[in-house]
Amino acid sequence: MKADFWLERWREGQTHFHQSRITPLLQKYWPALELPPDSRVLVPLCGKTLDMIWLAEQGHSVLGVELSPLAVEQFFSENGLRPDTHASGAVTHYIAGNIEIICGDIFALDAGTLAACSAAYDRAALVALPEPMRARYVDHVYGQLSRRYRGLLLTLDYPQEEMDGPPFSLGDAEVQSLYAAHSNAEIIDRRGILDKEPKFAARGLTRLDTVVYRLSARQG
Repeated sequence: MKADFWLERWREGQTHFHQSRITPLLQKYWPALELPPDSRVLVPLCGKTLDMIWLAEQGHSVLGVELSPLAVEQFFSENGLRPDTHASGAVTHYIAGNIEIICGDIFALDAGTLAACSAAYDRAALVALPEPMRARYVDHVYGQLSRRYRGLLLTLDYPQEEMDGPPFSLGDAEVQSLYAAHSNAEIIDRRGILDKEPKFAARGLTRLDTVVYRLSARQG
């Protein structure tokens, strides 16, 4: 899936994946990670999610990564924030208070930037990637985070043959395989949400689960 696909989605306003509220599952399960308030939290493929505002309100230093300049600009303008900006190589940094968004390809992030993150929150990144890209993404990002990182991963699980992604379906076996080399991935919640997502039922789905994983770096 090429970058132009997502850039066009933002240009044309096809952003149904954006939520106009903070994700309840984030609010429910994030405190159990028991992260120090000043932890640096990576939010990959962040769009303009309000979840970054909530994470910042917990005292965290938030690092979002987003491909679309339009999404980044909308995030700051819609939340009344005036960021300082500077370019660094192939990416642009937008910084306001304890929220920074790097606008560019997530694969352009260097090891030092990722290693400085001791936490991660992934609601929309992994499910946005087609199968051939997932292993590269997980290894590049999670394989280079702090060796003591903790985080949350939210996925969707549905019969993939019933609907083309994105968002894509990820079964637990695939998640375990993707993360096995460097991370523990423990299911802490699974719930059926098809009755709350009529647009997916209209696309032919007969089952739709949201799954929450607690992530942590493997030790030793």
